[in-house]
Amino acid sequence: MSLDGHLDTRPGEERLLLSSKRDFDRVDSVHADVDTLLVGAGTLRTDNPCLLVNSAERRTARIAADWPEYPLKVTVTGNGGLDPDGKLWHHDGDELVVAVGEAAARRARVNLGNLPPSNGSPPRPCGRPRSASWATCTPSSGSWSKAVDPFHAQLLEAGLADELRLVIAPLLVGQSEAVRMLGPAPLPRRPHRPSSPPESPPDR
Repeated sequence: MSLDGHLDTRPGEERLLLSSKRDFDRVDSVHADVDTLLVGAGTLRTDNPCLLVNSAERRTARIAADWPEYPLKVTVTGNGGLDPDGKLWHHDGDELVVAVGEAAARRARVNLGNLPPSNGSPPRPCGRPRSASWATCTPSSGSWSKAVDPFHAQLLEAGLADELRLVIAPLLVGQSEAVRMLGPAPLPRRPHRPSSPPESPPDR
């Protein structure tokens, strides 16, 4: 993100590139080390990511460790507004769609059809994915169903993130309408409850 906490410029402008080739390789190494990649529907609309492990060496190491070649790609949507032409659905690796509520699940199924393929399992409460390609999550509060809320803030507010890795680009966006890393939310770690930062990585 930028020095002033933004991920992009204001909506409608040309996408702001904040990462270098070294940053992308570091992200690829993180992808290779996990079993699941969680992405919000808003990120799919703005970034249109593939969420792959690009390094053939890392994919070979995953297979040797008896892991799938690619992590499971889990998309969370509050309203089911998913684009069937998105890159995520047309690249290697398995996908799981978690829709918040029955209406979102129905809309997602209409939009995506057999992308990802559904095994016909009925909606079920959130939990560890089994073999199903669809799941329906019944929200315990309204925060998960607000598509305008930043997904990062929702995860932190719910206490579902135990580690936050930040890469700061040496630039300032300086736009009040620009896309921020975090929006207003009752986050658990604030000035009166600071987080414990891990040891900083060595200088590159």
